[in-house]
Amino acid sequence: MSRIEDLEVFVAVVELGSLTAAANRLSRPLQTVSRALAALEDDIGVELIHRTTRRSTPSEAGEIFYRRVKPAVDEIREARLEAAQRRLEPSGVLRIGAPALFAPRFLMPIVAEYMRQYEEVQVELDLSDAFVDLAGGGLDMVVRIGDLADSSLAGKRLGGLRRVVFGAPSYLAARGRPKHPQDLKHHDCITRLGDDRQGTWMFTIDGRPRGVKVSGPLRVNAMAAIYAAVGEELGLGYSPLWQIEHLIVDRRVQVVLEAFEPSPVPIHILWREGRAPTAKVRTFIDLLSKRLKLDHL
Repeated sequence: MSRIEDLEVFVAVVELGSLTAAANRLSRPLQTVSRALAALEDDIGVELIHRTTRRSTPSEAGEIFYRRVKPAVDEIREARLEAAQRRLEPSGVLRIGAPALFAPRFLMPIVAEYMRQYEEVQVELDLSDAFVDLAGGGLDMVVRIGDLADSSLAGKRLGGLRRVVFGAPSYLAARGRPKHPQDLKHHDCITRLGDDRQGTWMFTIDGRPRGVKVSGPLRVNAMAAIYAAVGEELGLGYSPLWQIEHLIVDRRVQVVLEAFEPSPVPIHILWREGRAPTAKVRTFIDLLSKRLKLDHL
């Protein structure tokens, strides 16, 4: 039976096109690499690599064998890495991507606790409301708000965020409180420019998710402007609840249509699938899962 070390040699030779380059990648003597490749071919009974003085290329059988064995070799390598890292103390730089408004309030206290607990770890926070690519952005993990569409990432759900309709008390007193989402057609609704669902607010009606068309004379491109406009009695707004909690506490706005709220927007912590989380990633995920409680927001 072929050893995993022989399979690793074969994969490296195919990917690098050279026994010497494979030996350098694997930190093994060239003679050891040559013997491992020969042993693998003897075991299988077919030539896998065509060797010349300048280049080593896979045979037809070698190409087929590579496609089948490559995922298994990667999985074994990751398993080894995971087992080894579970006994290592977190260290190095932990790079986290997160939404710009969400991170200061919810993530920073957890980052502070983490850094006090693991003094060998430095943290870099990349704050953006865009869906940043982990590999392209050089990130170890990312916090995302919204439904997931990227199947190349592994993740863990951290909770959900409520979305609500709200208005200034004076506006509601003058125009009346909507009792049903369809009542919004009689109200000025402040919508956000650039939103994928501009002019459509989501609700739960008769137990099912429904989009309701809304309109009004004012459209803006930032949530802060929506909050200010609602405060000026220019209409109703639609927002994540956590972003207007301070306005509710100060009695500057009131929430309406609570019985028709849509399902909470999910929030996840994501990392690259197929990679064993390093000690610094694994310990941060564990702490985040314990400390971040969002289902009431």
